[in-house]
Amino acid sequence: MNLHVLDAVIWLFGVRGPEPHHGDFPVGPQKSPAASANWLRMLAASVVAIAFLSLVLWGAVWLALRLL
Repeated sequence: MNLHVLDAVIWLFGVRGPEPHHGDFPVGPQKSPAASANWLRMLAASVVAIAFLSLVLWGAVWLALRLL
């Protein structure tokens, strides 16, 4: 998968925010963006990923059976 597409998908689901620049690092311990994410958003991302992978698997099996 192209890295730009993967980066766009990760950004879309809010798993990772922008990388901090030189002076932007916070002082002290901070929660990660994934830990503070909404559980419903994470559930939706999981459902979409599983559905996409299921469709890809179904398509590969269908194509393999069609070519036999």
